[in-house]
Amino acid sequence: MISVQTKINTSIEKVWELWTLPEHIVKWNTPGEDWQTSHAKNDLRIDGKFKFTMMSKDQSSGFDFEGIYTKVQKNQLIEYKLEDNRTARIHFEENGNVVILTEAFEPQKQDSESMQKEWCQAVIDNFKRYAENF
Repeated sequence: MISVQTKINTSIEKVWELWTLPEHIVKWNTPGEDWQTSHAKNDLRIDGKFKFTMMSKDQSSGFDFEGIYTKVQKNQLIEYKLEDNRTARIHFEENGNVVILTEAFEPQKQDSESMQKEWCQAVIDNFKRYAENF
């Protein structure tokens, strides 16, 4: 498993809302300025499906990130299975006025684990900026 973490200076309720609602996902779900999430669908419930379309801004590459939720505990935990059967979990821990967000996932085989970790860390760091400035 690859694991990344960030600490967000805001309430757990705000973090949960910004992390899960499609109208917010399209605003933060990128590793950097040269990527975008053009579409987000999110049915946040057990057996609910999600699909986020990520594309480089120059349109040279892109992919759909999609799967099915296997466990959802509001303000605490999200677990899911991707189309290729890899699993992941996102843990939300409230610590005073800080939320510790930890994402862990099975790596894919095509890309190096270090690249996957850097990408995912960049995405959650972008989420942190979005949530703290929302």
